[in-house]
Amino acid sequence: MELETTEEAVRVLNEIMEYELAGVVRYTHYSLMITGPNRMPLVEFMKAQATESLAHAQAAGEILTGLDGHPSLKIAPIEETHEHSVHAVLKESYAHEMRALGLYKELLSVVADESVYLEEYARGMIGQEELHTVELRKMLRDYGQG
Repeated sequence: MELETTEEAVRVLNEIMEYELAGVVRYTHYSLMITGPNRMPLVEFMKAQATESLAHAQAAGEILTGLDGHPSLKIAPIEETHEHSVHAVLKESYAHEMRALGLYKELLSVVADESVYLEEYARGMIGQEELHTVELRKMLRDYGQG
């Protein structure tokens, strides 16, 4: 890859890492705030999302250090809405996943025709994020939002 492309890929990977780390905090917070009769399966879902976000952040960090980048110590901003109904949490989760999807698509556009490995990584992550949005849309159907 050309130096300019590598630098841009590192920038996007750092943004992905920061965003996925914010997801760890976000989903951990949600797992603590969920109440109601469906609490247990939703808590487990949120905990699994937090664990997966950490794995995604670590994977992005491994790639960016492989490109001689320096991983950020920041996390992306997280807005506290103080809305903790199941509906609100699911809507916020959907918005979070859509933003993550956009970041992986941005990475794909940066590395397209430059690195097969990075293209395949980005495509795989796009697929995972799309699956998350499908699942969240299904969960939101009970609230007339799916």
